[in-house]
Amino acid sequence: MKENKKVLCFVAELFEDLELWYPVLRLREEGIEVKLVGREAGKVYKGKHGVSATSDLSFSEVNAQDYDGIIIPGGYAPDKLRVIQEALDLVKTADDMKKPIGQICHAGQVTVSAKILAGRKVTSVKAIKDDMVNSGAEWTDEEVVIDRNLVSSRTPSDLPAYVKKFIEVLNMDIM
Repeated sequence: MKENKKVLCFVAELFEDLELWYPVLRLREEGIEVKLVGREAGKVYKGKHGVSATSDLSFSEVNAQDYDGIIIPGGYAPDKLRVIQEALDLVKTADDMKKPIGQICHAGQVTVSAKILAGRKVTSVKAIKDDMVNSGAEWTDEEVVIDRNLVSSRTPSDLPAYVKKFIEVLNMDIM
């Protein structure tokens, strides 16, 4: 593993608590620096189940070039994230650079809006299957799907497999 890996984790109101904190804590256990990035730096965002997270940075102050990957949690946050142009630009640039992007549950809404799914194989919560397919993706109902640098998963019950695969892709240095 390349030393000093750095990953951004997106945050917005009503994120799925486990889908944010499980990956963040697992990545930190691996020695990976994780920064929470939201619309505003230093803002406290509340999760769906009441656990809060404070953003370290704002989307306007980060560059994809400075990070090794992105994690996008689900919940209701993706519906808010998908309308933030800086967040979409960050995802698109990271994808263009072949940096790992992890999406789980409803997080696919962000990658749909970033227009990076055409021709890709993905999974998500079934509720957004049509959105994924309509964006040109091949949707499948599997616990975790890897398509080049994109790692997708369905629900919190898939978190162990999802985070394990994200870490593997992050360590592959596919850039």
